[in-house]
Amino acid sequence: MGFLFRASASNSGAARKLIRRAIQAACSSSAGVESTHTARKTKTGVESLLPLAFAASAGVVAFGFAPRASLCDSGDKNSEKWNGGGEMLLRASHRAVSKELFEELRAVCGDNMTVDYEERHFHGKPQHSFHKAVNVPDVVVYPRSHEDVVKIIALCNKYKAPIVPYGGATSIEGHTLAPHGGVCMNMSYMNKIKALHVEDMDVVVEPGIGWIELNEYLKPYGLFFPLDPGPGASIGGMCATRCSGSLAVRYGTMRDNVINIQAVLADGEVIKTGSRARKSAAGYEKLTRYDLARLLIGSEGTLGVITEVTLRLQKLPQYSVVAMCNFPTIKDAADVAIATMLSGIQVSRVELLDEVQIKAINYASGKDLPEVPTLMFEFIGTEAYSREQTLIVQNIVGEHNGTDFIFVEDPEAKEELWRIRKEALWAALAMEPHAEAMITDVCVPLSRLAECISISKKELDASQLVCTVIAHAGDGNFHTVILFDPSKEDQREEAERLNHLMVHTALLMEGTCTGEHGVGTGKMKYLEEELGHGALKTMKRIKTALDPNDIMNPGKLIPPHVCL
Repeated sequence: MGFLFRASASNSGAARKLIRRAIQAACSSSAGVESTHTARKTKTGVESLLPLAFAASAGVVAFGFAPRASLCDSGDKNSEKWNGGGEMLLRASHRAVSKELFEELRAVCGDNMTVDYEERHFHGKPQHSFHKAVNVPDVVVYPRSHEDVVKIIALCNKYKAPIVPYGGATSIEGHTLAPHGGVCMNMSYMNKIKALHVEDMDVVVEPGIGWIELNEYLKPYGLFFPLDPGPGASIGGMCATRCSGSLAVRYGTMRDNVINIQAVLADGEVIKTGSRARKSAAGYEKLTRYDLARLLIGSEGTLGVITEVTLRLQKLPQYSVVAMCNFPTIKDAADVAIATMLSGIQVSRVELLDEVQIKAINYASGKDLPEVPTLMFEFIGTEAYSREQTLIVQNIVGEHNGTDFIFVEDPEAKEELWRIRKEALWAALAMEPHAEAMITDVCVPLSRLAECISISKKELDASQLVCTVIAHAGDGNFHTVILFDPSKEDQREEAERLNHLMVHTALLMEGTCTGEHGVGTGKMKYLEEELGHGALKTMKRIKTALDPNDIMNPGKLIPPHVCL
């Protein structure tokens, strides 16, 4: 089995039940599991689930399990199609919320809930995505404590009402849609920092706190949390979608920076994945800490609701240098990123922007940067070490047709240089102020990055749409911002064509359809090609074992055609 629980007086009962259910699910699905991708990042949710199935198929455990005769989504198959107004609409059957549930929720939440239509519509419409759903939540609740979450989930399970966890709402693949209606659980009031352990370099937080607010709190202590997704992202949502960002090349993704998670499962049971210790060899706990935590990290709210997270912290860098350089082609730039990583230099950021993105930055901010493919680096450490790294990379750049290598050490100059990258999306949108942005997200093994970007770039440049490329080039992850008018069918089709092309190109290179953004509803259609039907059935069995009533964020992550 891929994980077991650390039994304690407080959670041993829940642990044993969860273990048995997950073991049963994995054991009943060992046949046909297939997964071959080797990208550095993946957000498909299966990376956490597959070890369970592989361990079971190897004969590590053997529990009997008799699955139900049919475990398909009820009734209609969820479908996502463009409507006449230029929105990608997710259609699914509405599950009516009973009057009894409303009354019992009111007894738990008091004034911390609303049925106001404008509020429900706001929560059912992602702020940064063209994905929409026909239905919106029937009620929005605002739990203020872990105990509130337990009671709310138990009630929803009792009445079989869907629950959609809601964090910073910065995700772009439809994670917070409510295709079946139900209860939207806004976690923003659970935003406390519960404990900071400076000497241990960890912090215990509630899920509603944002990473930017957390880092403001940590700064006086000389510490920071190193993941940097979009502004507004909350820690709970970052766990649920397994976020990363530009610093992932040095510090890893969310799965590498979480020590412990407390979550509430679909039946109201509470689980914890470990202690605060950085290491454990206490029997199966070493498996619990990583596999069970990773099962939840990236599950997109489909297995439970996170109520507490213990995070690994880092020391604020003693010194840093920011550098920028230009290249005649995007392949040259990507080759330098690969060569830099192969040199063994521990860069903290390697970001690539193509000439279209630089043009957008010039347009939006009045700068006069050379409109050519550009790499940006950040080197950290002691003053001497940072400068040494800078000089080594400068030599690598010179060997790959790079020019105009500049670096800055003054804090204000560094901030000004990084603003070019931080404002890239808004600069792109400024070029086409009436357009929507389809933001793609693929990741390939680092050695294939230059090839993948080059193939994609030929199609992007040939398109009539404005398309920019932004890449976390140190770990093989790159995005394109495709600007299109969603009310024009030809532009919608072209944006989709380009997105499909890049995903399939990445998959052919043993990559993934999503390195950072997650699956939600938007990437479900690619999962079978990437992972195989056996892997999806394994995911379905685990989902069914832990959430038999399918109330936890239904219609997300696992394609609706997958049946048991």
